[in-house]
Amino acid sequence: MNFDQRKSALEQLHTQLIERPNTPVEPGNGIYTRYQHPILTADHTPLFWRYDLSEERNPYLMERQGINAAFNAGAILWEGKYLLAVRVEGNDRKSFFAIAESPNGIDNFRFWDYPITMPEVGRDTTNVYDMRLTHHEDGYVYGLFCAERKDLDQPDNLSAAEAQCGIARTKDLKTWERLPDLITYSGQQRNVVLHPEFVDGKYAMYTRPQDGFISVGSGGGIGWGLSESMDGAEIKDEVIVDAKAYHTIKEIKNGQGPAPLKTPEGWIHLAHAVRNTAAGLRYVLYLFVTEPDRPWQIRYAPAGHLIAPQGAERVGDVSNVTFTNGWIRNQQDEVFIYYASSDTRMHVATTTVAQLLDYAKHTPPDGLTSGASVRTRSALIRQNLGA
Repeated sequence: MNFDQRKSALEQLHTQLIERPNTPVEPGNGIYTRYQHPILTADHTPLFWRYDLSEERNPYLMERQGINAAFNAGAILWEGKYLLAVRVEGNDRKSFFAIAESPNGIDNFRFWDYPITMPEVGRDTTNVYDMRLTHHEDGYVYGLFCAERKDLDQPDNLSAAEAQCGIARTKDLKTWERLPDLITYSGQQRNVVLHPEFVDGKYAMYTRPQDGFISVGSGGGIGWGLSESMDGAEIKDEVIVDAKAYHTIKEIKNGQGPAPLKTPEGWIHLAHAVRNTAAGLRYVLYLFVTEPDRPWQIRYAPAGHLIAPQGAERVGDVSNVTFTNGWIRNQQDEVFIYYASSDTRMHVATTTVAQLLDYAKHTPPDGLTSGASVRTRSALIRQNLGA
């Protein structure tokens, strides 16, 4: 192919990918509906992000700045559009944020022309990722994300890093104001989510305290804390909302996904849970509901995972992983769960507030032993068999 033929072929394939309809996978499990195709991959990123489209400068039309993955997206309904703040990772291993927009939330996602230009505060951030978006009652949209830097206390260990919660805010999703990183007193923070309402006149956040960059050590669990302000945010005391537990899906660690959804029966939470296996760590998603007036107190906690990787979702840069940091509830009380698989691509599952509450209220909690599990399942069997 010559330059023009190759360019035309690339453009045609890219358009076909973006405009491909996404069909539901039926009949499903009654809790949510999965869809046939990922909604975003590295190939969905614009060609002009990856290629120099000048024949003079790039006569072979080579990919100059490759994209490795598009995953772990925050989400927000904005002016009638479904927007994702996607973690895009280049071939250079550096992640950045970019907005992708869809008219219906399940397909036809298109990236805005430019990635987000995130200002710096203090020491430059080596890597940023996994932004949670919260439209707070103070009028701002806040993006809380992991800000990773080299651990200067271990200069010779090139894998030693420190992670803290970066904070930015915006009113148009285009221009972002970077605020100082969150201050806590529990080592490192990799998953922090802003509650959408004031609590006792303060900003409330879900945290994940941990001792080190990878190991949670004596920390772990989904925490809760209050801050007087978001500009210079500081949480002096953290309490654990949902702790790790032996021989469960959250034995190793767990963390809040997106900001919870408010209902008259309580706040619906989506979170990730991690356990170890002979093949490595397994990440799944789970649901719980906290009390309406005390978002740190669990009211319903169904056992087990809500979403786990299936089929091709299990393969990627970090296999056997589902992860979420974004969901959208629209005016019809439909809920769009945006989840990534294996640190590689983005998917959507759709449900409703009514379905999620039914699931949370009527799925038995974890009895924590095999005997309890058999008794619970046997009760269901007896009901179905009319015994």
